[in-house]
Amino acid sequence: MIANYTELAANERTFLAWVRTSITMVGFGLVATRITHVDAPLWSEALLMASGGLVTIVAYLRMLSIRRRILSRTKEKDEAVGADVFLIALIIALLILLGMFAVHVA
Repeated sequence: MIANYTELAANERTFLAWVRTSITMVGFGLVATRITHVDAPLWSEALLMASGGLVTIVAYLRMLSIRRRILSRTKEKDEAVGADVFLIALIIALLILLGMFAVHVA
């Protein structure tokens, strides 16, 4: 059995949840404009996809950071700043994605 398997699997499930969220937001934004026949500018589609990619990249970096903490042999305080910074960056990227979604659909 893999050491720390449950923690590593939970970390990957969290990463996949963030990826599904960004894919859903980008897809919903693109489909909403196609259904309503709104002529959205091309830059809004590009920024919507870029912000979705940003959410995925930050989520991946956070997953790697948490994985390193899980696999480290040293005890760390739960107040580690690195993981918190990644989480804040991830939330900011998601807010940017939501803002681009609003611009794209409006």
